[in-house]
Amino acid sequence: MTDVLEELQWRGLIAQHTDIDALRCALNTGSVTFYCGFDPTAPSLHHGHLVAVKVMRHLQMAGHKPLALVGGATGLIGDPREKGERTLNSRDLVAQWTDSLRSQLESLLDFNGENAARIVNNLDWTNELSAIDFLRDVGKNFRMGTMLAKDIVSRRLKSEEGISFTEFSYQILQANDYLELFRRYGCRLEVGGNDQWGNLVGGMDLIHKVEGETVHVLTNPLITKADGSKFGKTAGGAIWLNPQMLSPYKFYQFWLNTADEDVVRMLKVFTFRSREEIEELERAVKEHPAARAAARTLAEDVTTWVHGAESTQAVKDASQALFGTGDLRSLPSHTLLDAVDALPEVDGKVGDKLIDLFVHSLLEKGSGAARRTLASGGLYLNNEKITDVDGLLRDEDVLGGGVALLRKGKKNLAVVRVK
Repeated sequence: MTDVLEELQWRGLIAQHTDIDALRCALNTGSVTFYCGFDPTAPSLHHGHLVAVKVMRHLQMAGHKPLALVGGATGLIGDPREKGERTLNSRDLVAQWTDSLRSQLESLLDFNGENAARIVNNLDWTNELSAIDFLRDVGKNFRMGTMLAKDIVSRRLKSEEGISFTEFSYQILQANDYLELFRRYGCRLEVGGNDQWGNLVGGMDLIHKVEGETVHVLTNPLITKADGSKFGKTAGGAIWLNPQMLSPYKFYQFWLNTADEDVVRMLKVFTFRSREEIEELERAVKEHPAARAAARTLAEDVTTWVHGAESTQAVKDASQALFGTGDLRSLPSHTLLDAVDALPEVDGKVGDKLIDLFVHSLLEKGSGAARRTLASGGLYLNNEKITDVDGLLRDEDVLGGGVALLRKGKKNLAVVRVK
């Protein structure tokens, strides 16, 4: 197996690290227990969390033992944001979100074998700490100068809203997590996003002060597009992993729409494809860009990892059916509705003239134009060519979810919402 740090470096998954030679030695001489934390500040993980999980999976596949920490305690506080204080959520809501994140992580990591993943919750030990114990046993190891100098704290202090003691204390809580996991599981590596570098180092320093031991930290970079902008978000918001918050169809489409100049980098970051496979897809991007083989591979792999093979196949079937190469009637209604959600739409009812629906949907400029297109064989209802210029919308034309699909030519689509 390729050296795991070399593999992570090739994939663009390493931003900062402590003594890299010592870390490589530790990883190459035995199984290292490591952890990454995920705070329940929302009901779902999003695509950005997949980067950290990907690092965890590579380390796990190389024989190391992952601890996925769900922050039932730190989620009650929230790490400081660039702007403004976080709204403190209720304990019940944070507990509910903690369970949701736990469930998602259980589907993304491997919980079998000698180096099976383990889910831990920092509320288990933080809840037992009294304020006096926290200040005496943990807080005394931190210096105000170091804490104030951290980038996010410094920026917030200079802002109009400042920073509360609650959010200021977050870095101590996260550092204590590393110490607890070192004591309980022999954890010697913490991984996380590059924006967490200061907090990760704080935990490493705390272990050195309290236990006299040397441990490691490693961060992954913020994933950006070729133009330097942040990779992610759709018109509807974040790329959530929860299918109730973002449908598998829209999730798939997000990855499918990755630009050619970004897709090879995203294959390295978000898939488990080998170097040879990615290099072959890179050649395909250059030689046959219209086929979009790399983007399709990216979309299929990530959607399968997150939502499963069955959901991915349903999404692919829906994509093909929209453009006439699949059976619309065989699609589950929820998948079909997701697929047509972004299309231009028109209200209609059984008995409406098909020509009029094409005009009202703006696929045609007028009845005369619609008739000419129909005569040339260019109008379709539910992927079936329309031949009757006086044809009407019938009961049997209404698909699951109460819709019918209009198509002009190969790519111009609209949906009829049938009342």
